Amino acid sequence: MRATAACLARGFWGRSLDEFKRLSNIALKLEGIKGPSGPLPLQSFHSADSLEDCKCFYDRDIGGSSKASFDWVPPSPSERTPGHARFHGSISNALPANRPDVQRSGYAAWRTLDKPPTIFGRTLIDIDSYTYLGMRVRSDGRSYFVNVQTESVVPTDLHQHRLFAKRPGEWETILIKWNDFVRTNGGYVVEPQTEMLRQKVRSIGVSLTDRVPGPFDLSIERIWATNDAREVDGEKGVGEGEVREGGLRDKQGRHISWNEK
Repeated sequence: MRATAACLARGFWGRSLDEFKRLSNIALKLEGIKGPSGPLPLQSFHSADSLEDCKCFYDRDIGGSSKASFDWVPPSPSERTPGHARFHGSISNALPANRPDVQRSGYAAWRTLDKPPTIFGRTLIDIDSYTYLGMRVRSDGRSYFVNVQTESVVPTDLHQHRLFAKRPGEWETILIKWNDFVRTNGGYVVEPQTEMLRQKVRSIGVSLTDRVPGPFDLSIERIWATNDAREVDGEKGVGEGEVREGGLRDKQGRHISWNEK
């Protein structure tokens, strides 16, 4: 009996051991009964090698003219900024001259990569015990979306929510309720809506699809799951705020609205 290439791949047994430790730690702490004892880290950008866990893409794939980069910025003690990722570039709506089939352009995005397999199979993230997605960001104020992909029956489905920044140009903590994400496919809201498979999250990322030409710049320090609403910055508590259009539409062209968090 021969071992498969995946089992022989460098790091496979190390990942399997880490996964065993993680599952054992959950069992020992009885988190399945008592609930989680603290926040769950999902992605941190405190080191340069953290970018290896992510993928950046934009309309170049269809011949578009937008530009996008996903870079690491080292910490700056003088500016009191931590190590973080910078998602930046420029959006262009220009259509490729040699692609008459392309009728729409002007987007950029990044997401975390699917986690490689272990001896326990595909590694998925279970955030079912948590209420909020937390993000530490510095935004330029553009209309970004947070995207969550799960092990769905329809692989191209995304669960999306607007990234509402209250203080563009400044670092802030933003919390989004997992229950407030909207299921979409191809940029449109899917009906009927189905609940997110919160035990089987594959990836998390951010996209810019407002098709407004010009530069963009979003910095991200870390992403996590939490139950502590006190982590949010600003004067308003989670769940308060005005209703704003989120930028998504259903197939009838109607806007989807959310409470600003």
